[in-house]
Amino acid sequence: MKRSFFLCLVLCTFFWNSGFSQNPETVSEDSLKILADNISDHINRYNYEKAIEQSHQLLNLAGEIDSPDYTAKAYHSLGHIYTDQNDSARARKNYALGLEYAQQSKNDTIILLSYINLGNVYSEIPATVEKGMGYYNKVIELAEKLDLPEDLVISKSNIAWTYLDNGKYEKSFSYLNESLKILDSLDQAQPGYKEKTGHFYSPIYMLMARYHAFKNDMEISDYFFQQSIEIAERDSLYLQAAEAYNAYGEMLAKKGDYESAYKAKEKFILNNSKVLESEKLRQTEIANAKYKINQYKKDLLIAEKEQKYQHDIIQKSKEKVVVMVFSSIGMIFILIFLYKINRDRQRLIEKLKEKNVQYRDAKVEAEKLSMLKTKFFSTVSHEIRTPLYGVIGLTSLLLEDKGLKKHKNDLRSLKFSADYLLALINDVLQMNKMESNEVTLENVPFNLRDLINSIVNSFEFTRVQNKNKIHINIDESIPAYLIGDSVRLSQVLMNLVGNAMKFTERGNIYITLKQLKADSDTSKILFEIKDDGPGIPKSKRKVIFEEFSQLENSNYNYQGTGLGLPIVKRLLSLFGSEISLKSKEGEGSEFSFAINFDVDKTIQKSPEKELPSVMDDPISQKKILIVDDNRINQVVTKRVLEKKNFECEVAGDGHTAIELVKNSDFDLILMDVNMPGISGLDASREIRKFNTSIPILALTAVEVEEIREEIQSAGMSDIIIKPYDIQQFYQIVFKNLSHSRQTEEV
Repeated sequence: MKRSFFLCLVLCTFFWNSGFSQNPETVSEDSLKILADNISDHINRYNYEKAIEQSHQLLNLAGEIDSPDYTAKAYHSLGHIYTDQNDSARARKNYALGLEYAQQSKNDTIILLSYINLGNVYSEIPATVEKGMGYYNKVIELAEKLDLPEDLVISKSNIAWTYLDNGKYEKSFSYLNESLKILDSLDQAQPGYKEKTGHFYSPIYMLMARYHAFKNDMEISDYFFQQSIEIAERDSLYLQAAEAYNAYGEMLAKKGDYESAYKAKEKFILNNSKVLESEKLRQTEIANAKYKINQYKKDLLIAEKEQKYQHDIIQKSKEKVVVMVFSSIGMIFILIFLYKINRDRQRLIEKLKEKNVQYRDAKVEAEKLSMLKTKFFSTVSHEIRTPLYGVIGLTSLLLEDKGLKKHKNDLRSLKFSADYLLALINDVLQMNKMESNEVTLENVPFNLRDLINSIVNSFEFTRVQNKNKIHINIDESIPAYLIGDSVRLSQVLMNLVGNAMKFTERGNIYITLKQLKADSDTSKILFEIKDDGPGIPKSKRKVIFEEFSQLENSNYNYQGTGLGLPIVKRLLSLFGSEISLKSKEGEGSEFSFAINFDVDKTIQKSPEKELPSVMDDPISQKKILIVDDNRINQVVTKRVLEKKNFECEVAGDGHTAIELVKNSDFDLILMDVNMPGISGLDASREIRKFNTSIPILALTAVEVEEIREEIQSAGMSDIIIKPYDIQQFYQIVFKNLSHSRQTEEV
């Protein structure tokens, strides 16, 4: 409370005697003013019991006539009382309420006082010093606006005092300097002002002296202490004099003048004793007031309880009536609301029925279109693959004809175009199936190492053409036999290895398989396909996984469908995996993914009997029946077989084939599935009725998944998809001839 002691009396006098922006005109307002003056008088006499009682009366009366001015006054009175009783919590609460009503009244004078009171309360508490400073700054803004220089002095002095008490000397100086300038300007404008306002000058001089003592400007500090003490003794300001002498003694001791410091301390004791005498009287009065207040509070509490009980009875009666009225109104609104909801519900139900009919029709139409689309793709696939079989087959045969050496480049271009068209058809069909959710994974046993070797061998021509090297590294801990969908895995690897082959020239392709984790039943394998080709630009790394997206490149060999990587991405999602890409332009690319497989424990690896190659096996006398309705396909298939010294006979339809098998001995039958009249499937069923041992290989341009079960149920031994790779064609034919021979030997 040190920094505000010289201001309290000024503020009280200022508050209670200052006029308001609203001039009371009614008798009620005059009575409120008299009551407010009485409260101020009771506070000055420490008659807090009466002051509290009349403050509450003022609150009630001010509330009845809706006077926020006098409501704010009443709350400030209570705040002043609780401040004197060191009840800072209640003081803050009442000062805050006073500010709230002062702001409602828009009375700048009351608002200004509210800010000062709250600033004094909060700045005395270390934890809320900044909040108190905030209120002081609001006082400065409002005082400058209203041109109230003395209020500026009060707020600036209190800010400076706060800074000094908290050791922030440099921040205090500007506020002290400004305060003195304001007082000097008032003294020049009003002769004799300084002599009348010693309660301002004395503490400010003392604060200025403290600042200069900190700065070690002892002469300046001594000057201001002398001025402060002189004014305090002249005006009998014992508290200010005691404070000044106490600080002066500390400055003299710091200076080393201990004798003068001792005398200053004696003066401090003398003035402080006078302060203590008045303070003792004040504290006695406050103690008596506290006792009376406590007794008054008890009586007031009993009276309030009785009044509340009566009020509750009346209020309950009123509440019952109000509840009944509002309940009735509420019921009416609820009934109206329910009626509206029911009407809207019926309307929505009708709309929903219409939408459901539209949705059902749209669903039927969509399913119909989906079926037509699937049928269309299947038909187009068959119709395009059938002539492609002739083109690719004849081109492959012509390439092997040494007499056409000068046309070799043209024939290669022709075969490349046919292969590209075939790849496009296969990829489009694959994407269509995956979009229609027709692709599902199968779980069959397979040998992973054999699968990798088979995939690598299928790219032998491309590898030699691009002068690449393939490096295979398979973790030895990976089990020999796994259970999973080897066909879909092959599609993924064929696309990734194929891309690496196409885009890399005179480079290296690395195929690495690592076992990430394993137990007795499962094995998680990481597949990495890496090349040192041109790499993929950063801007294209997401685009390449979109349909029909390709990297721009002028090299003819790089052409493709743009569906390979999208197919890879979708197939891996079926495996529950994701494709990962690492690439640096000019240094190559690395694609990787991980798949969980079950370990096949039922297959025991046994030494496999090495089968002789097609070239070495003396089977020139083997007789094969070719059943196909397309004459070009008949020619291609026959010439491919005759190139390996097979004896061939041709049947153009199923009936002819059945008769030939009945009347002749054949070692193997190549049966086209789709033929007019009796189909290849029906012809195979008829043949199996009288010959169960002869191998029947299905020749079809239809997707394997669409017809596999029908082919197996018809008794066919194996499947060859048209158009086929000639070497694969030979392998399948020879494999079935070998199995047939082994069966005969047994």
